[in-house]
Amino acid sequence: MIKKKFYNKKGVMAKHKLIFVLLPIYLITIILTGCQPAINNDKKDVDSQFISKSAFLLNTFISISIYDKQEEAILDQCMELIKKYEKIFSRTDPESELYAINNQTAPHEGLTYYISDEMSELIAYGLYYSKLSDGAFDISIAPVSSLWDFTGINPRLPSKEEINKALAYIDYKNIHLEGNKLTFAKEGIRLDLGAIAKGYIADKVKEYLLSQGVNSAIINLGGNVLCLGTKPDGSYFKVGIQKPYADRNETIAIMEINDMSVVSSGVYERYFTFEGNNYHHILNPKTGYPYNNNLISVSIISKASVDGDGLSTSCFALGLDEGIKLLESIPDTYGIFITSDYEVHYTKGFKEAITLIE
Repeated sequence: MIKKKFYNKKGVMAKHKLIFVLLPIYLITIILTGCQPAINNDKKDVDSQFISKSAFLLNTFISISIYDKQEEAILDQCMELIKKYEKIFSRTDPESELYAINNQTAPHEGLTYYISDEMSELIAYGLYYSKLSDGAFDISIAPVSSLWDFTGINPRLPSKEEINKALAYIDYKNIHLEGNKLTFAKEGIRLDLGAIAKGYIADKVKEYLLSQGVNSAIINLGGNVLCLGTKPDGSYFKVGIQKPYADRNETIAIMEINDMSVVSSGVYERYFTFEGNNYHHILNPKTGYPYNNNLISVSIISKASVDGDGLSTSCFALGLDEGIKLLESIPDTYGIFITSDYEVHYTKGFKEAITLIE
């Protein structure tokens, strides 16, 4: 494990995600308007030309940039694809499939629900990482996560009584999946797939882009960054990890990424302060309260974005030592762990596999 130390600017509120993408001339930030070409017209750098579209979806600002084709219709279809998956996996949208399952309005017989292929595939990933982390990551967390509000004007701190009641329904072992049949071992079980859905969706967008002959693109789903191939000139994409609680353009690391995903989970993505205590959105399924394990963030570099999503939350939940141990047991997967003393820990083999730009 390689360590690096840096220091925080105290008192700076973080309002952005942990990951952004660097391009040859300027920093790409989320564009708040609709479809907007973002082509670099510098004739000396024609390979960096790209088209880009941004939107507010998945409860965050997202953007997709294509480097080797100038076809806006492909970008439009990517956005439609993301909307389709949002209608399946959203926990709060009354029209989504997951909402129907959680509220017992989906097609079912007793406690067995008949689900779509997409839902089955994502739940299978969720159960895999729930088991891999021995329940530190648990997709049955919904009865507890629905009690918290980290984004509203008046964030909500649940009572101990509410949390204790909800904890009785949290255990991924009560979820059984067989093809398109989802069975709960008892009533009251509900699912929250938010910790892995964006990674899954990013991978599906990549599949679509490849099917359209796109081989150079960046998919940024609110901090889940998936780089498809390299830039047209063969150079790697540059992806920065934001310095916790700092301005957007302050980084702890800038990496050269080729056809890989970068996903982060951090305590400052969504949090609120109440009576002097900070409460963040990464909840412990055993206690119902946010994890307090000396970690600020975990970033995962992996081939598939869904794996980065599952591992970033799982490794954060497991803590520094166990999280690094788990990650170092998985081939071709690397991580950056930041502890509360602002020390940066790289997993073994990280600097040999990933080029860092200091």
